[in-house]
Amino acid sequence: MIEQDTIRLLRECDSGIKMGVASIDDVLKYVEADNLKRTLVECKDKHIDLGKETEQLLNKYKDEGKNPNPIAKGMSWMKTNVMLGMHESDHTIADLITDGCNMGVKSLNKYLNKYEAAEEKSKDICKRLINLEQNLALDIRGYL
Repeated sequence: MIEQDTIRLLRECDSGIKMGVASIDDVLKYVEADNLKRTLVECKDKHIDLGKETEQLLNKYKDEGKNPNPIAKGMSWMKTNVMLGMHESDHTIADLITDGCNMGVKSLNKYLNKYEAAEEKSKDICKRLINLEQNLALDIRGYL
């Protein structure tokens, strides 16, 4: 049970990290404010570092991880492009990223509760990812 919950939680973290990196990549070319761009790039780098740590643990369990749901990823991409096509601004970017962070925090907390038998190291990764998402949403509030 511990190993199964650990792998499942790590998979969800892996998926969330990949989704976060892709979402930031989708908007970076539209960002005008240097400060916002710096904040997004720093957060993306932290996601990538956490992703490497997650992959190492998944490799320990001989698991390949999990890609984001293609439908969710496609819908996110479409929403981003439609909104930015209508109104390309840092405000729109902050709005999109904040929505993504909020969804990520909600999902990750759900999985943290669902896979309560997971090892502490995987729970720690999940909590750090939640913290990253929460902090990003706070850091970009000034652009909303």
